[in-house]
Amino acid sequence: MISHRDMNAQRIAALDERAEALRLKRGMGIADARAMHPTIDIVEADPEADRRLLEGLADWCDRYTPLVAIDGADGLFLDVTGCTHLFGGERAMQDEILSRFLEQGFDVRAGLASTPGAAWAAAHFHGDRIVAGGEEETLLAPLPLSALRIEPETRASLESVGLPPAGAVMTAPRAPLARRFGAGLLLRLDQALGRLDEAVSPRLPVAPLSVERHLAEPVVLTDDIERLVSRLATALKGDLERRGEGARALALLLFRVDGAVSRIAVGTSRPLREPSLIRRLFHERLAALEQDIDAGYGFDLVRLSVLSAAAFDMQQADLTGEANDDDADIALFADRVRARLGEAAVLRPVAVESHLPERAVAIVPFSEAPQRRAPLKRPERAVPPVTIYPPERPIRLFRSPEPIEVPATEMPEGPPMNFRWRRALYRVARAEGPERIAAEWWRRLPGEEEAPTRDYFRIEDSDGRRYWLYRQGLYGASDMPPRWFMHGVFA
Repeated sequence: MISHRDMNAQRIAALDERAEALRLKRGMGIADARAMHPTIDIVEADPEADRRLLEGLADWCDRYTPLVAIDGADGLFLDVTGCTHLFGGERAMQDEILSRFLEQGFDVRAGLASTPGAAWAAAHFHGDRIVAGGEEETLLAPLPLSALRIEPETRASLESVGLPPAGAVMTAPRAPLARRFGAGLLLRLDQALGRLDEAVSPRLPVAPLSVERHLAEPVVLTDDIERLVSRLATALKGDLERRGEGARALALLLFRVDGAVSRIAVGTSRPLREPSLIRRLFHERLAALEQDIDAGYGFDLVRLSVLSAAAFDMQQADLTGEANDDDADIALFADRVRARLGEAAVLRPVAVESHLPERAVAIVPFSEAPQRRAPLKRPERAVPPVTIYPPERPIRLFRSPEPIEVPATEMPEGPPMNFRWRRALYRVARAEGPERIAAEWWRRLPGEEEAPTRDYFRIEDSDGRRYWLYRQGLYGASDMPPRWFMHGVFA
């Protein structure tokens, strides 16, 4: 027997058949139950563990339909529209679900109907029933009001006026019911009878493309799983070609015979549909998760799903039949590294609209493609093109500028003649600048002081090393003299 705390009192939350035979009921106080039967075993409820178990069962039910929703604390909704013929019909599918749950040690009830409300009532009050279309009213009429899934307060009010069975509510005038008990009662009634649609919101997004294989003999070895991935990817390739798309994110679902489900996902930086390349990605991912995947007695169902897709750009091949695309090779290498080591293993810089050097670049995952600007429309009148070269920037930019000592300059606004950085003295041989960069005033908060202006110089010392340093502040602008900083090196 399981107990939970309700209004500062311990009450029975769930009990087995032996406890029911002792005339114990849900909601009874634990003190009363112990007074009747001192030897009963009581376990404290663990809602988090129950939730994890229910989510695991929902994962396992994905083998029947991708539209699986959690109903409360102890139920599941499965939208099996268009799926029953794959299992031999409605009765065969429901029998298989019940038998498989029984083999796993669960005593479950199931109902199948054309509406979620009727299916819920059939499962809770009959246990194993299939309701044909149009028979929802016949099913609900003799059942208690709780079969309509209405609020407890509404149910108590209906019982107080002498409408205990659901059939009495269905035959009563609708206008008085709505005025006295609210529109929620009629909404639940219409949903159960099919007069209004009730959507089942799946707990996971539905993949646009999926292929799966049921196995007569469960597989355990990683090599067998990779071979199945290659075959499933071959089946997916035709569908992707017809849609003119390639996969950007894929998921491999491994359904174990005892009910556990393993989900393995990989992402691609480019649209992909070649089976051999997909197998390489999952080879790296399976190798990284080898210690975390427990095959148990084996997997009897393997499914490969395309979680997201994008337009696939065809590459022109050369006379040998191979497309020379260095970017594709780099993308595949990055994808394999990320599949083995994680998304943060390979990053790349992306330009950001800011003239401040430390804000002009953002580090993002390799799979996130930079947004391309739409091409500008050509004016009606021909204008000769103008080439604008961006200012030269160093190869290595420091995360934080480092202060340097500048003893003298050629002139107040000119470059330094020598400087000391990291306890070493450097003599300037050549200099170029200044490049003045002011603070971005539109980012300044109200009441915040404006950041000093920077004058950047490209410096080459007597040994040929090149640096990027700047002077912060202007001479004569304040009582404090300007400060110098090293921001990067060119080579």
